[in-house]
Amino acid sequence: MYQNVNIYWQTIRYAYFISLKMYSSSIITGEEFRELKKLRGRILSERSRRVLHVNTEVRKLLRDFFIDEGFFELSPVIIGPVTDPLNHPVSSSSIDYYGYRYSLTQSMIFHKQIALLSYHKLFIFSPNVRLEPIERSSTGRHLAEFTQLDVEIKGATRDEVIALAERMYCYVIERISVSCKDDFEYFGRLPSVPQRPFRQFDFSEAKLRFGESFETVLSKDALDPFFVVDIGLKDREFYDREKPDRPGILNDMDMIYPEGYGEALSGGERENEVTRIKERIQIKGQTVEQFRYYIAMAEMGLPRSAGFGIGIERFVRFLTGIGDISECTLFPRVIGKFSL
Repeated sequence: MYQNVNIYWQTIRYAYFISLKMYSSSIITGEEFRELKKLRGRILSERSRRVLHVNTEVRKLLRDFFIDEGFFELSPVIIGPVTDPLNHPVSSSSIDYYGYRYSLTQSMIFHKQIALLSYHKLFIFSPNVRLEPIERSSTGRHLAEFTQLDVEIKGATRDEVIALAERMYCYVIERISVSCKDDFEYFGRLPSVPQRPFRQFDFSEAKLRFGESFETVLSKDALDPFFVVDIGLKDREFYDREKPDRPGILNDMDMIYPEGYGEALSGGERENEVTRIKERIQIKGQTVEQFRYYIAMAEMGLPRSAGFGIGIERFVRFLTGIGDISECTLFPRVIGKFSL
């Protein structure tokens, strides 16, 4: 009797599985099903759990650092009528918002600058959506959606935010090497705290000496993070401040990871004079109409400021030594691919 009942329930389970598979296959493509199986395997893996632990610690330590430095945390803006135009082409992510055209946030550069009207120092864990060209899917360091820690300080200079970024980086490395010691042993990594100040390269000089891919060349040869400074307007967005003694050159910087991991963070001083903002928009081939809401706020008056943004997933990728950034978050938005 028991054997017959057991066979009966095995038959029921098998029939249910077959029907589920047939139903699923009628609405899910082969590629989608493979990605779902891949996701399930990733979620169940020890590797993924260790990556998530490092990711969690990175976020905790960054938040602790900025709270200790006297920063206020701002809630992220997910959609809005204006967002960062970026300096490279991305596909439009605009949506209808009750009759208004809104875009998914590509960065909170304008919002954090405006927020400084009331606050002196701000940070935000900001989800960014950038529908990058398909060619960037193979770099190992680009996602269509990622978290950027945005930082901004009223009245600060570029040198001050560079010093802040160096302190931030060393703070995290010193503590995470202890809290995630077992994870780093698993990945075969041993993060070390570099000496400050970090080395700096002039953008134009480095480009002239090493060619268009100078950041890649310098990153592969470096043992510690370094900065690239004084970047030309051609290679940047309109909203950053020009150096008074070098027309066309901005008070900007990028921090670059060593060992070939590339750009870590990007930032600089912000332009706050509305006449110059409008001039830069035209120089970049954009229109005042595109940024009319931001310009309206600038006409009412914006403070001078400086800041930067650092990608959380890229930081995790560097710390763990993982090759593909899609492994650095549980539900990655891989460029050009189906993602749950």
